[in-house]
Amino acid sequence: MPNGSRTRTAGSGDPNDAAADSFYQFFEGWLVRQEHFLDELISVEQHCHESREEDLKDLINRVLFHYEQYYEEKSRIAQRNIFLVFSPYWFTPLESSFLWIAGFKPALAFRVINESVNDLSGEQSQRISRLIEETKVSERMMNDELARIHESIASPPLLDLARRKGRMDDVNEAGDQSAIETLGSTLESLVARADLLRTDTVSKLVEILNPVQNVKFLTAVTQLYLRIRNLGQRHGQSRRSK
Repeated sequence: MPNGSRTRTAGSGDPNDAAADSFYQFFEGWLVRQEHFLDELISVEQHCHESREEDLKDLINRVLFHYEQYYEEKSRIAQRNIFLVFSPYWFTPLESSFLWIAGFKPALAFRVINESVNDLSGEQSQRISRLIEETKVSERMMNDELARIHESIASPPLLDLARRKGRMDDVNEAGDQSAIETLGSTLESLVARADLLRTDTVSKLVEILNPVQNVKFLTAVTQLYLRIRNLGQRHGQSRRSK
């Protein structure tokens, strides 16, 4: 499968490099399974009302578990080098432009719902409206925290250190290393909370929707992500061919 990542040099011996390469290999396989799930979701969506509810729920659970695997692996690489998830070389520039605290913004899920599910009941709409407000509050709090982090590292030397660390370059001086570790710990905590908000938001939406609606929602989510990735890859290939 083509990818939009930069070329890497294998065999450097750096354990961070090994962890990053391990995640990249996982991610490539995860994307292949993502495409297979999309094919299955589209097929089931076309025959939703002919499917048994148990079969729909089984597919929904398998798709959610697929996303759960991604977050588990992402958490592992974040613990090894948090700066990688803020500047992931396995994403195309277009994908990276959608990042909010190293992942998609939870509110994006509500936009997908609006565009993919048009048969919400009054009660469902009310519950989703409440969830939207709760999510907005959490997003604002994290935005404020991220802004404070930006202010605290606004000096060019520390920003440069963070970028170098994200590229796996050496950071040798004791003072530099301490500053990077403090920054990394703060960012790791923030990303963990952002990921929890992302997964909780989707989980609560899944609880609100019925099985048929969930298939429509998950189909649209998967299509959106793969469309963004494919567009990013094509754009990258076009630029390299010029």
